[in-house]
Amino acid sequence: MVWSPYLGSGFQTAAMSVMEEQGQIQIHTENIFPIIKKAVYSGHEVFLRELVSNGVDAINKRRMAAMAGDCSEGDEGAIRITVDREAKTLTIADNGIGMTADEVKRYINQVAFSSAEDFLEKYKQESDAIIGHFGLGFYSSFMVADRVELVTLSAKSDAEAIRWSCDGSPNFSLSSAERVIPGTDVILHLMEEELEYLEPARIRTLINTYCDFMAVPVQLEGETVNKMNAPWRKSARDLTDKDYIDLYNYLYPFQGDPLLWVHLNTDYPYNLQGILFFPKQQGRADWEKGEIKLYCNQVFVSDSIKEVVPRYLLPLRGVIDSPDIPLNVSRSALQTDRRVRSIGNFVAKKIADRLRSLKKDDASAYAEAWDSLAPFVKIGAMEDEKFADQVAELILFGTSAQATDSDDQLDPVAAGGKIFTTLEGYRSRLPAENDKRVLYSTDDVAQAGALNLWTSQGAEVLKLETVIDTQFIPWLEQRHEDLTFQRVDAELDDSLRDEEAELADQDGATDSERLRSLIKDALDNDKVTIQVQALKAEGAPPAMILLPEQMRRLNDMGALMEQRLPGLPDHHVLLVNRRHPLVEGLLKLKSGSVLVGQTQASPTEQLSQNLARHLYDMARLGVGGLEPNELAGFQTRSAELMGTLMQRGM
Repeated sequence: MVWSPYLGSGFQTAAMSVMEEQGQIQIHTENIFPIIKKAVYSGHEVFLRELVSNGVDAINKRRMAAMAGDCSEGDEGAIRITVDREAKTLTIADNGIGMTADEVKRYINQVAFSSAEDFLEKYKQESDAIIGHFGLGFYSSFMVADRVELVTLSAKSDAEAIRWSCDGSPNFSLSSAERVIPGTDVILHLMEEELEYLEPARIRTLINTYCDFMAVPVQLEGETVNKMNAPWRKSARDLTDKDYIDLYNYLYPFQGDPLLWVHLNTDYPYNLQGILFFPKQQGRADWEKGEIKLYCNQVFVSDSIKEVVPRYLLPLRGVIDSPDIPLNVSRSALQTDRRVRSIGNFVAKKIADRLRSLKKDDASAYAEAWDSLAPFVKIGAMEDEKFADQVAELILFGTSAQATDSDDQLDPVAAGGKIFTTLEGYRSRLPAENDKRVLYSTDDVAQAGALNLWTSQGAEVLKLETVIDTQFIPWLEQRHEDLTFQRVDAELDDSLRDEEAELADQDGATDSERLRSLIKDALDNDKVTIQVQALKAEGAPPAMILLPEQMRRLNDMGALMEQRLPGLPDHHVLLVNRRHPLVEGLLKLKSGSVLVGQTQASPTEQLSQNLARHLYDMARLGVGGLEPNELAGFQTRSAELMGTLMQRGM
């Protein structure tokens, strides 16, 4: 008795002997055609790509076989597409190597038996010249045709022309034919619902999409439609800047010129060519699908290659061409494997190398391009540790520092009306007492008051102004554990305060204490912490909002998760500058108030409270803390306050 796991625990059955047997899995051809028609290919229009690719392969095979002396050389290769509206046929003809009757039986009648494999095994050269390897492309014709004819003549000596015909069933006919020039005609008798492929404009579009860069002329009605020239297949030294720009403008019309480009070319451990472009910053980039076009031996495969390049490089544009990227049998989709990931790493490294070279050779040009480059670099660094190491020295920051005039020192560098520095350059200029603190701003307007305070005292402030920086700053802190990033309006240190002694009145209260009490009563909001300080900077605002760093980050994170703009947190600090004339006037006004009965407030007292409230509103307005529904009330209060001041002659 033997325990069987398939019967469950506790069950036993008698051992059974099985006769050893070997055989072949049977495939019924009557079932294979519906699969090819409906499941293998994602869209009907790819039939033209497959048939033209077969024709190009046939022409390349003839050239290679002729060089070996195995067949006649013939005229220059070309694919000719003709339309017959009356007969409702579309013909794709080539003057390639053609086929004998035996080859038709072997490669056409046996589904998925590729002639490319046998051919490459025989000649073992220029393998990248042969596009197809699966042997299914020919059968894509049955997606649009209810009958397909094939008339072919082999370029081998003493060959006879033959005609093959099939109506999409497993049945076919094979007979002699009349043909003088070696090559193959594939004649598609189109289905009624597929007659759109009788329109030359439709065929022209398909040629431009799938066959544009094939090295063989593709002719429609006697006119060569495709460009043929694939610049990425050439060496970079054979191309000019104009060649790159022309390719970009052709692939992406009306998009302006590219920012810069990267030429890819490697033959080990895989064969890959391509040209990738950095577009100039234009609105929202496509971080999901991407705009890089994938080719296989100059045949267009897909415009979505998110499986090949890392996500942070998807908004790049251009071409990647490789016969070694694993595709499904229909060449319509990628199959992710180790090679694909390796190719992605290769592309990322080449991008980093190109940026490093530009920064080294022309720091100003690199800085000028930085605003467009920054999203790729920052997101890439956060998502890919290896890429982060490669670009660590290439990350730039806007800075409040002045650009250096020295030719020997290029940090900070001026470009495009801005000043840029690296984190290393910034740290080299930090004072010894604060060499672990990185000051930054995110909005020069909203944080103008705090920014002026710091810069007026000689502090250098980095500009981190994009949405990405909300996540980039914590990443920088994690990467540089010895550094603390502090926004200019998070807090103020002693270097910005005037610590002059204050005199107390007869009740023992200082001016700061009286101001704090006045504003606290006016606001009547326990969530607002009021600080009164004498600020050193000339032109410092009368009041400003301070947001503790960690509290503000939590608030910003919540806003990001809820897909809204970050507002002013309920808990914040109101810093009042007692050296400002407005604040000094407010204190004098408060001191001059008189009591008018036990229940009625002094007009001066009420005016001082209104001014204190206005002071707070102005500080909130500076940081965008007033909601749209609060602006009307603010305007009304401001008008009333101004009116009162005018009446008092102030």
